[in-house]
Order: sequence, then C-alpha cells, then structure tokens
Amino acid sequence: MKLITPTMEYDRQIQAFRTEYLASGESMDGGASLRKFDKTQEWLDQLEPDTSQYICLDENGKMVGILQLRHKFNDFLRKYAGHIGYAVCPSERRKGYASRMLAGVLPRCRELGIMDVLVTCLENNEGSRRTILKNGGVYESTVFEPESQSSIERYWIHLE
Repeated sequence: MKLITPTMEYDRQIQAFRTEYLASGESMDGGASLRKFDKTQEWLDQLEPDTSQYICLDENGKMVGILQLRHKFNDFLRKYAGHIGYAVCPSERRKGYASRMLAGVLPRCRELGIMDVLVTCLENNEGSRRTILKNGGVYESTVFEPESQSSIERYWIHLE
C-alpha cells in the first residue's frame, strides 16, 4: 500500500472511487470536496495550498482510499475535523487500509512540525475509532457539530 499525490494519471480510478462513494451515500472524509467534482482536473485545481492530498493505492495499484493532511487550522478544522481526514472505499473496508493510511501520513506530520495531531471521527464510527486508537490516539472529548447534527470524537496523536 502506498500514499501518493493524485494526478490526472489516476483520473479513472479517482472517478470510480467517487462513484462508489456517492452510491453509498456516506461522507467522503479526506476527499477535499471530491464528491462535488465529476472532472478530476477541476478537483485537483481547487485543492488548498495548506493541505497535502493523497490517494491510497493497494499492492496492485488499485485506488482504495483517500486522505487529506491539513497543515493549518481554520475554526471548523480546529474544532471538528482535525489535521487528517481519510476514507476507504466501501468495497475495500476491513482490510487494514485506514490504519495503514493514517500510520503512513504521520511521518509527513512530523516533517511539517505537527507533533500533536488532531484526528476526529463520528461518535458512531467504530472502525475509524479503532484506526485512531491503533495509531496512538488519545481521546480528548466529544463535540456536537450543529450543521451536520453529529457528535464528533476528538483524539490526539502525540509524535515523538
């Protein structure tokens, strides 16, 4: 498994990932609004400069996940979304990709000087909670996000 910066080389895979996610009706955390773009280039063009966007490829080169590392916070990120958002394709879950994706981006956090990494998940997302805990996350609190009417758990991963 590897995390790579998305390019047009992966256009078909990015759009297949998007299509599967849209069909599932789930949120696509870490996708930087990919759900809004049916053209990959338009999505790539709108990526924020204070983020690192990655796609996750399995051992066969198939896109199985997406991850965004946010270098700086605005108020929403500080309270609800954290430094890292990630999503694994619904058909590829329960294979350990989320844990490996999160572990794989932590060295980049260290390079950026982010030594205390905030990662959040919906209160009812047991898989994401286990992913965060497996990577050293320490529970801080649960907050209510009024726009989505969701309870969000906040975890910190301290890097040495």
